[in-house]
Amino acid sequence: MRTRTAFLSIASALALCFTIPAVASAAEGEFTYRYYDEDEEIQVGTLVDPPSGECIEIPEIADWDVDAFRPRNNTDSTAVVFLDDDCKSDSYFSLRPHGGRGSDRLLLRSVIFS
Repeated sequence: MRTRTAFLSIASALALCFTIPAVASAAEGEFTYRYYDEDEEIQVGTLVDPPSGECIEIPEIADWDVDAFRPRNNTDSTAVVFLDDDCKSDSYFSLRPHGGRGSDRLLLRSVIFS
């Protein structure tokens, strides 16, 4: 009888382990950029702990025909910035983790983290 109880306990624990959803990975840290607001003033945007492997459109400029610029990658993952809003353009640039940066001339509309 005790063998059956022990077996059921172990089987239940294993079943629970396999039903717990996996945690999505994310780049840890901050990714910052500059953009012009509606009054043509420079603002700073930040993505905190962005998800890895997902194309992220820069939210503050998503509905405008403007680009963000001067990206700073202070995450622990490589950031690849794109000139289009769906991370598919041939115009892209990689920023190394922990301090990779671009100048005011590096324009972007989307980013993906490795």
